[in-house]
Amino acid sequence: MTTRLIGIKQFRRDLTKLTKEARTKNVHFIVMRHSVPMFRVSPMTRKELELEQLKADIAEARAQVKRGEVYTIEEIMKELGSSRHTVRHRKNAYRKA
Repeated sequence: MTTRLIGIKQFRRDLTKLTKEARTKNVHFIVMRHSVPMFRVSPMTRKELELEQLKADIAEARAQVKRGEVYTIEEIMKELGSSRHTVRHRKNAYRKA
């Protein structure tokens, strides 16, 4: 990992190039304004991206529950074309005696 200091004008001018460099070469940038650090730009790993998506999905699911947008087990089974009894029977069918 390499860290480079750049000015805010250069950051604005070369944003596309800098983001590509950050991603491909794992370079971190500290953006300066009048010799004062303003913020850091760092590449995100695939794991971090997936974690952010998971957080968003969980937040949306919680919002759906608050709005009452939920399904009962019976509604799910009906949609799948199965009954609760059938699912339990199939689940137990694979157990060893």
